[in-house]
Amino acid sequence: MTNPSSSTDSSSGTSATSYSEVDLARGTAGAPGTELHLTDDGATLRRSILPGGVRVITESVPGLRSTSLGMWFGVGSRDEVAGQEGSTHFLEHLMFKGTATRSAREIAEAFDFIGGESNAATSKEHTSYYARVQGADAMEAFDVLTDMVTSSSLDPAEVETERGVIVSELADAADDPVDVAQEAFARAAFGDDTPLGRPIGGTYETVTAVPREAVWEHYQRTYASDSLVVAVAGAVDHDQVVERVTADLAAAGWDTTAAVPPRPRRFETEPDADLTVHDVRIERDCEQSHVYLTCQGIPVRDERRWAMSVLTTILGGGMSSRLFQEVREKRGLAYTTYAFDASYAGAGALGLYAGCAPEAVDEVCAVMVGEFERLAADGVTDRELARVRGQIRGAMVLGGEDSLARMGRLGRGEVVTGRLRSMEENLRLLDAVTGEEVRELAEWLVSQERARVLVGPPVWEALDRSRSGSGPISRRKRTDLGEGRGLNPFSTPGTDHLG
Repeated sequence: MTNPSSSTDSSSGTSATSYSEVDLARGTAGAPGTELHLTDDGATLRRSILPGGVRVITESVPGLRSTSLGMWFGVGSRDEVAGQEGSTHFLEHLMFKGTATRSAREIAEAFDFIGGESNAATSKEHTSYYARVQGADAMEAFDVLTDMVTSSSLDPAEVETERGVIVSELADAADDPVDVAQEAFARAAFGDDTPLGRPIGGTYETVTAVPREAVWEHYQRTYASDSLVVAVAGAVDHDQVVERVTADLAAAGWDTTAAVPPRPRRFETEPDADLTVHDVRIERDCEQSHVYLTCQGIPVRDERRWAMSVLTTILGGGMSSRLFQEVREKRGLAYTTYAFDASYAGAGALGLYAGCAPEAVDEVCAVMVGEFERLAADGVTDRELARVRGQIRGAMVLGGEDSLARMGRLGRGEVVTGRLRSMEENLRLLDAVTGEEVRELAEWLVSQERARVLVGPPVWEALDRSRSGSGPISRRKRTDLGEGRGLNPFSTPGTDHLG
């Protein structure tokens, strides 16, 4: 912990410590460093590790009437073994489909009766189940979420029903060339058959083939007290949450007595690895080509994280970014263009994207590469640096103040990074990024092997359109011909999906 100072938490009368950065230590219940009581801009953050290895972390925010609560597990599609591909996303759906004491309808009605919102999210490295409710209803919502994640019945009939729902979800995504391109980007950056390269939601083939027993085994292997993180923010009392967690888990038969630490976080066991990128080309009968350029990036705990945020924002993070100005404003080559990075434990990738007319792909790629290399060679201007700092600062502050955003910060800190930083410390680190640090990172990125992802119509179709001088056929014109009905007439179903 850095820059500690003592203050009094008015809600409990106990001494709390202000902080800038703190490590979220793993250990058995009550071990040194596992209990935290911190303050940040008037909010009180508390953290406990319970017997069984459950981590409970809360942030009480004065003046809020809402509470956001989440059940987090450090398990994602990356953790699926052979024969279980797509199980993580499948399981996320099934958690809402009934337990020994609640039917799917009763779960839905429980949140509707209290006017709450509930949902879940699956990623490559973690899964979360969460709700946003009025503070007075938080414990009731917590009971339902706990029942869902601890006692799902995975009824065989519900498995088959939901299998059809997920297949439809995959088909919907496959109708969208953007989704197809996003999945292709993961394959190009991380490898076709690697855990990070696989689609989060699985494919038509894996989802239709995976048996209920495989999903059940995945559930039993990955969902346990030592992998559970309970994150709550808003109108919340930490002691009340701890008491309810202990009671609900014990009632569900989960281990609430053993002196065991939480499972290691992924970054603690996953070594950093260099990527071997490769080109991916998918022909789709659509009017626009979707192109990604990718190269090695940085893993999730890399200390160059803030420099990367500044770099991607300068390069392609808004209407004043270099890509937007060069590709769209000056040349009119694309409607959408941006830069981003994808970071995981042990690996990361940088991406540049543009959606453009098929005949403009080569020119768009040349412009994107040119701006990328110019950043590495010439660096950034003081004006760019000041503008981007303001841009990121505003996004952080404005997007991080509601209870749901605060809960997500707590959950990701526990599951992904193993640390928390105050808003003030994050703003300080942002302001500390120099133009030379951005240029050096860009120089390193430019030196990495690159690959291109292209999803779009065949080259000959693009050339035919170009020679005709008509460009892509508009949707209105296609509708006039009786073929469009207001939808993209060239879309065809596939199987890829980005969850």
